[in-house]
Amino acid sequence: MPEPPKKILCIEDDRETAALIAEELVDRGYDVTIAHDGSEGLSAILSIMPDLVLSDISMPAMSGFELLERLVALAPRFSNMPFIFLTALTDRDNELKGRQLGADDYVTKPIDFDMLAAIISGRLAGIARTGLWPKTVALNTREVEVLTWVARGKTSTEIAQIIGLTKRTVDFHIDNAREKLGAATRTEAAIKAATGRLIEP
Repeated sequence: MPEPPKKILCIEDDRETAALIAEELVDRGYDVTIAHDGSEGLSAILSIMPDLVLSDISMPAMSGFELLERLVALAPRFSNMPFIFLTALTDRDNELKGRQLGADDYVTKPIDFDMLAAIISGRLAGIARTGLWPKTVALNTREVEVLTWVARGKTSTEIAQIIGLTKRTVDFHIDNAREKLGAATRTEAAIKAATGRLIEP
């Protein structure tokens, strides 16, 4: 039995852009659903449970940031769903905000479809791998604590203030947890820990 195509939800208020993205991804073998604003996107996520979400940031009704915040609040069952922002906003503050909320990647417009396809397949492969990693990873109490706050979108500085440590010590615990989990980034470490039920975001 061939594997069913991976489901991708594209949330984009510009209909022409949304149609273009859908066409490109369908050509590459994905099953694509389109939503045209954040609230429509949230309903679609809850009903179709896509394998990956591509979302614009600036949209009517609910922005991409608000949508991801809502999803994170509904966690942990959405914590291992890759979430990629599509944006024309190239400034660093927006990218930082997206990453702090738990976005996996940022793709700026105009979209390079080969790059987008590579990011999507990489993210989906990463999720496939997280299903196989051993649940015997032993995180200590501090590592569980800091990763839980990372999963809630807090920065190292904010975590340091919350739990009364220095930022350097927080980063040290995050790095240790990341190595134990075989994760490339702090966000990936938090996602793996949540997926493996080592933390409850």
